[in-house]
Amino acid sequence: MTAPSRRVGAMSWNAWGDPARAFALPEPVRALLADVLGAEPAGAPRTPEAELKLPPSALPDAARSALTDAVGAEHVVTEAAVRIRHTGGKSTPDLLRRRAGDVAGAPDAVVLPGTHDEVTAVLAACAGHRVAVVPFGGGTSVVGGVEPLRGGFGAAVALDLRRLDRLVAVDAVDRTATLHAGLRTPEADELLAAHGLTLGHQPQSYEYATIGGYAATRSAGQSSTGYGRFDAMVLSLRVATPRGTLELGRAPGSAAGPDLRHLLLGSEGTLGVITEVTLRVRPLPETVRDEAWSFPDFAAGTAALRALAQGGARPTLVRLSDETETFVNAALSGTQAAAGCLAVVAHEGTAEQADAVRELSARTLRAAGGTELGSGPVAQWRHSRYSGPYLRDALLDAGVLAETLETATTWSALPALRQAVTDALTGALSTPAGRPPVVLCHISHVYPEGASLYFTVAAVAGPDPLARWRAAKQAAGDAIAACGGTISHHHAVGADHRPWMEAEVGPLGVDILRAVKGVLDPSGILNPGKLIPGERA
Repeated sequence: MTAPSRRVGAMSWNAWGDPARAFALPEPVRALLADVLGAEPAGAPRTPEAELKLPPSALPDAARSALTDAVGAEHVVTEAAVRIRHTGGKSTPDLLRRRAGDVAGAPDAVVLPGTHDEVTAVLAACAGHRVAVVPFGGGTSVVGGVEPLRGGFGAAVALDLRRLDRLVAVDAVDRTATLHAGLRTPEADELLAAHGLTLGHQPQSYEYATIGGYAATRSAGQSSTGYGRFDAMVLSLRVATPRGTLELGRAPGSAAGPDLRHLLLGSEGTLGVITEVTLRVRPLPETVRDEAWSFPDFAAGTAALRALAQGGARPTLVRLSDETETFVNAALSGTQAAAGCLAVVAHEGTAEQADAVRELSARTLRAAGGTELGSGPVAQWRHSRYSGPYLRDALLDAGVLAETLETATTWSALPALRQAVTDALTGALSTPAGRPPVVLCHISHVYPEGASLYFTVAAVAGPDPLARWRAAKQAAGDAIAACGGTISHHHAVGADHRPWMEAEVGPLGVDILRAVKGVLDPSGILNPGKLIPGERA
């Protein structure tokens, strides 16, 4: 087993990411926001950490003793600062609550196992003492996936997997790697690069999210067109449950009944705790060919991406911004906006492979009405692609509510879904004075049959931004369900999307999830209130 040379640091307790990278908006930008959106100069306040009123730990002494036996006393932590940093994820509602000083839902302890067997022992201890367990990886959830809900139990612990941080094995012949679930992506990529390999998985949460979290949420990275979704990369899983260990997956393909891996992939810690993942990995690319394209409008750009997805060209990365997002991104970067809509495209591999696919892609995009812009806009996108959440924090400081949501559907249904969600967000977030929000949209992942839509919305926060966002989220979720889109393409379900799960899988599908939960977690301690409708939160 090999450990990374350095660990990714902890995120801020009331904002995204590294506190040293936080920034404030320049005064002219704040003035523009006030003019366009009607934002108040004073944004959402930030309660100092020293003023937080954290409830005392409710972990019973007997449960604490059992957990100490499982992982050692030093790995059962009840210090206030640690509990606060495990109070939930990084959605805008999460941050608004913490800015307001609301940490009443903090877990009663943070438990840090170092092995699979210790995870199993922790689950046994918590089942025996009726303590809820919330698996915690990078803490990047934006859908309430790691909120420490009790589910009717008297106490809850956050099960932090950061000590499961090893590259377990690499097979250069098979091009597979077995990784511990607690590895952050930069750590995993460092370990794989020593073998000339890469995951190729780069979502916006790349800097902090974990291998286990990707598997548990069916993550899709920005280069999914070339590397595939994370669940498609998974060869096998090792999972700890209150009933014991599951070892799932033993061959590249199998006809040995239903694939039980897919019960755990996307299960969000409600059925078990993923401790190891064996993944298909790729050689580090020798060459990366980046280029940007402009299209006269979103419809033309969408048609071009469909031609790529359904044709022979498969770029590693392809994204298309609508007209508004194209303009806003150019303004934020201080560059000249491309006319119409901007698409960024990348091709990776050997020089021969990248050039061959690039030529085929260019032919397709040109035939669809695209104009090549060179690599400059892609370089700008790569430079800023992980900075969006930091901008959201700065906007909150300026009195602007900013959040994202995503969905997916077929190509033929895409225009209606985009319009319905845009209308829902606009209707819910327009001010009484008639100032509408700014709604941006891009296509972030493509398939032969359809694509995902990723929305960003900015609106005046108002006196109760939490209530405003809840109303907008409800309206958007209802619009997605009415249009037949999926309630989540890659952010997962968590607590926030759970109200739409029955529409997603049907009443019988919900019964199946409940039945599996009853077998693997009969006490119901695992991540209560998430994913499965009807569970007590």
